Amino acid sequence: MPQPSHPTTRVLAMLELLQAHHRIGGAELARRLGVDERTVRRYAARLDDLGVPVVADRGRYGGYRLMPGYKLPPLMLTDEEAAAVVLGLLAGRRMGLAGQAAESALAKVERVLPAALRDRVQALRDTLGFTGPDRAAAAPDTGAVLTLAAAARGRRRVRLRYRSWRGEDTERDLDPYGLVLHSGRWYVTGRDHRSGQARTFRVDRIASAEPGAETFEVPGDADPVRQVTASLARVPYAHEVEVVLDAGLADARRRIPESVALLAEDPGGGVVMTMRAERLDGAARMLAGLGFPFTVRRPAELRGHIRDLARALEEQAAR
Repeated sequence: MPQPSHPTTRVLAMLELLQAHHRIGGAELARRLGVDERTVRRYAARLDDLGVPVVADRGRYGGYRLMPGYKLPPLMLTDEEAAAVVLGLLAGRRMGLAGQAAESALAKVERVLPAALRDRVQALRDTLGFTGPDRAAAAPDTGAVLTLAAAARGRRRVRLRYRSWRGEDTERDLDPYGLVLHSGRWYVTGRDHRSGQARTFRVDRIASAEPGAETFEVPGDADPVRQVTASLARVPYAHEVEVVLDAGLADARRRIPESVALLAEDPGGGVVMTMRAERLDGAARMLAGLGFPFTVRRPAELRGHIRDLARALEEQAAR
């Protein structure tokens, strides 16, 4: 246990040690806190002044313990711990964790903080800025997230009620391999017994998740993060684009996320990039921004959009 540096922090650390042990000797407390035994006695008196009844047992097998039946306060945080909690809740709310639950948790934390620390935490909230969208793309049901997490860890099958992007409601059994948070949305991956295949589901579309009694084994090659990013790259759009990049596979992967396109080595050299695009002019701009020479395989219409982009850039350069 690292030695705390501030007296108040040491007092809190002593309380944590007393909570974790039925009885702990004065010499051991002094060693863990990095102080002498006289200071330990002073810390015990300080805790008693704060309303925490610390019993000092004398004799060979003596030591310090909390009075039997005493219930510790639910929350005691140092400045650094309070800041860490607030930062985590603020970031979590923006990343797709239950927004209302995060807001109420923040309010509860602030209510139990000392006035001076509460003002500092409020200053953090008021001055902290984020890049990206103001809100997560979709907030899932917290109960569904916790149920799926417990089922994935315990390898228990769950029964889902799920609404597809078409608005169709289905019931299905899922062996959940893991949860993934990507671009403000929560996903769960696993074996879907309705289709018999590994599938990815958006958690905000899950109406209910009920754990069952059946258990399962996770395949050795299961990788929830890779499965989610690969499945997002296959989302149907108006156009399927295939180009060959004049680049190495490692370099291409550093530039192109798996959620954007699928990459594979081409037998003739280079990297085959396959992706789906809603607009071909957007695909042209994306390809131009990669910085790799490329050859368009399909669709042929993409070449016209690349020429249009080239002409527009020439006009900009000539201004």
